[in-house]
Amino acid sequence: ASKQAQLMEVLKKEVRAMLIAAKAGLTPEQLEEQYMAMVCKPLPLRDLGFQCTLELVTQMPEVVRICSSKNGTLVLKAIADDSTKGIAKLVANQKVKTRSKASKKTATKVNAAFPTKNSKNPQSFQTPSAGAPVLPAAVKAELQDLLSSSPLLLEDLDKAFLRRFGRAFQYRQYGFSSMSEVLGSMSDSVVIKQTQAGSLLVLREYLANNIEQEEVPQASAAEMPPLEPICETERYQAALLMDSEPLQTQAVCLGDHLKRRQGFGHLSPTPEMPPDAVQDKSLCSLPPLKRRCLVGVIAEFVISPSQFYIHVCSTEASYKLQDLMFEMRHVYSHKVASDKYIMPESAVRPGQLCCVMVSKWWYRVIIHRVINDQEVEVFCADYGHLQIVQKSWLRFLKWHYSKLPAQAIPCSLAWVKPVEGTWSSAAILLFKHLCRFKELVGIVDEYVNGVLYLFLCDTSTKEDVYFHSVLRDMGYADVCGENIPSQEFEELNPSALYVQPSGKQGNAEVVEPDLCLQQESRDADSETAASKLDGAKL
Repeated sequence: ASKQAQLMEVLKKEVRAMLIAAKAGLTPEQLEEQYMAMVCKPLPLRDLGFQCTLELVTQMPEVVRICSSKNGTLVLKAIADDSTKGIAKLVANQKVKTRSKASKKTATKVNAAFPTKNSKNPQSFQTPSAGAPVLPAAVKAELQDLLSSSPLLLEDLDKAFLRRFGRAFQYRQYGFSSMSEVLGSMSDSVVIKQTQAGSLLVLREYLANNIEQEEVPQASAAEMPPLEPICETERYQAALLMDSEPLQTQAVCLGDHLKRRQGFGHLSPTPEMPPDAVQDKSLCSLPPLKRRCLVGVIAEFVISPSQFYIHVCSTEASYKLQDLMFEMRHVYSHKVASDKYIMPESAVRPGQLCCVMVSKWWYRVIIHRVINDQEVEVFCADYGHLQIVQKSWLRFLKWHYSKLPAQAIPCSLAWVKPVEGTWSSAAILLFKHLCRFKELVGIVDEYVNGVLYLFLCDTSTKEDVYFHSVLRDMGYADVCGENIPSQEFEELNPSALYVQPSGKQGNAEVVEPDLCLQQESRDADSETAASKLDGAKL
């Protein structure tokens, strides 16, 4: 009974956090999906003696208000307590901003909120627009793939998406209020033409010319789990559909095999190894961001405030990763080419750069550890996560696919530490909600042991929301005025193990963030003072 009571109290906090973050509320089904995505397992209905989610929330009258929408659907909304009223107010004030107004307003507010110690009214920074909903890269690629074979009527999109990918296209979970808003965010690649039959969605010619129809090897959903760990929302597709427990990634001692990688035995090309297969090469990282610059970012994979990975919002970099995925899919999906790059057992070893197919898409990965005769754990350098996959899914990476730098940047939230020594599940849940499917403004502080420490700000509300302040105000974090090395990354940082720092690989293709996203302080002689934020304003 005491365990049930403790579980119920924890669950109330988690449910309240989820519902507060959803401005319009959630249906019971949506609550189940979001809980699975955030907590990595289904709602503990049976453990608490409930038959359904609605029965559960009726026993939380101080947490959940059950409402009825205009169409009769039940909607669950949060009842804020004293500690969450401020967050609820911020969420209620959320609004959609135009790009030009957002940029101008955010620049003014960020400058006002982050003065340097030697300047009362600096005009040092220019911020990118942020706050608009953003489709995950893999979902955007799926829509483009769906339209690559032929145009599609808007009214048929949902059915076609469900038929192709085995799930409904739930655009609302990415922050969009309508399908037209989704298509507006893809105006660079999708055109809407009005016909007598209705609105016709057409992939722009410049992109469609690069995509050829191909016969993709058939695989069942059971054989192809998503590459992204089950416990993360973001970025691929079937996390909400999985019923299994999350995989537990273990830190392993890699000293021996890393020493071997320094003199990585060069494997001579054989009939089993094409001459253009990557053997002893590593990906390089993106160039470091300048201290105090403001940059648009998307949190791709979040474990905690001290351990997450971001993508820099750069049109050029985004297209290059997207084009790489399309080209890899085109090449490796043909059986002759796929068989040519099958990796022999001797090449399947920790530190080997290769690629893996998951749900018809190919991703660049590094083998982290060999688990058994059938499975390996790989690190996805472009998205930041570890995942267990079958050895048979691995292929040698073609040499020219290794030129693009690894796109995932390991990060920690600057100037904060958990009040309890480790981040509580409620703190992690809140941080994930703050990051979820949004373009954010990052304020770069510094790099520590290869990890980027930055402040994060959501500018999609009437008042800018600084994540370190939210965690502090909720009682989850202390603002300490310095960056304490992330314990999580100290235990295991795959990027540091497997990705070469920018500039150490001569033939690597350098991808700089958009210039408008990286503005250095014009006060060049006060770099030291500008490197830290005014603690009084935190």
